[in-house]
Amino acid sequence: MNTAIKAVQSGLVVSCQAAEGNPLRGPQYMAAMARAAAEGGAVGLRAEGPDDVAAVAQATRLPVIGILKAANQGPDLVYITPTYADAALVVAAGASIVATDGTARPRPDGQDLATLIRRIHDELGVPVMADVDSLESGQYAEHAGADVLGTTLAGYTGPETAPAGPDLELLAQLVHNSSLPVIAEGKFWTPQDVTQAFALGAHAVVVGTAITNPLAITRRFVAAAPPRGAL
Repeated sequence: MNTAIKAVQSGLVVSCQAAEGNPLRGPQYMAAMARAAAEGGAVGLRAEGPDDVAAVAQATRLPVIGILKAANQGPDLVYITPTYADAALVVAAGASIVATDGTARPRPDGQDLATLIRRIHDELGVPVMADVDSLESGQYAEHAGADVLGTTLAGYTGPETAPAGPDLELLAQLVHNSSLPVIAEGKFWTPQDVTQAFALGAHAVVVGTAITNPLAITRRFVAAAPPRGAL
């Protein structure tokens, strides 16, 4: 097992990301988030884009799962690190693992997943985490040469509404039907969710919004409050 993948085993990986419009968007804020996560006991980080990947990699000594979200992709095209050029950018910035969309959907450069993974292995020398949405995608990604699977895309690629909580059913399916480590990611809101994921055999658990997105956290609590003036 790769050193970086082994380093996150049985631990919490914190995703340090902030989208456009978030007041905390920017490498300096993500670096601070990374330091806080490391001091809190996280064993790894996940970050998006070369600037943020470099910032979190320099802020701590933890392994970084790097991604690059491609803009203006159609609904049927992958957008999480879709090409080799994207992967090369995040590895150059300091990522020790590259995560990419692990589904069989078309990529903008026309290459298939196996070709992308082979180039990342051969030319960049880092392992690949395949973000999948189903057991079928997990099997496809494993056959394509992925080093680890992630449940990241569960509920995000089809017409169905994304689940309110983590897709623990998919996690269990992947654990029982794959020889690869499986990282649980997506909609982890509570420590109890994390406990359940490890009980089902998760190699590691990634938590993002619930830890590093005060904007979304505040909105959740505000939604639970009565309308202003109702009291």
